[in-house]
Amino acid sequence: MSVILIMIVGSFIVAAGFLAAFLWSVRSGQYEDKYTPSVRILLDDAPTNNGPSHQSSN
Repeated sequence: MSVILIMIVGSFIVAAGFLAAFLWSVRSGQYEDKYTPSVRILLDDAPTNNGPSHQSSN
């Protein structure tokens, strides 16, 4: 019976931790930008020149 009480108390502690993390993220502005994630797939990335060139030098 005491194991069940330990598990219940432990689950409440974990749930409180997740609730605190969620409230912290909301208050710090993590969910403010609602437009950019919906159109990010439509925006082109800037081309990069990091790779080797595929031109042959004869």
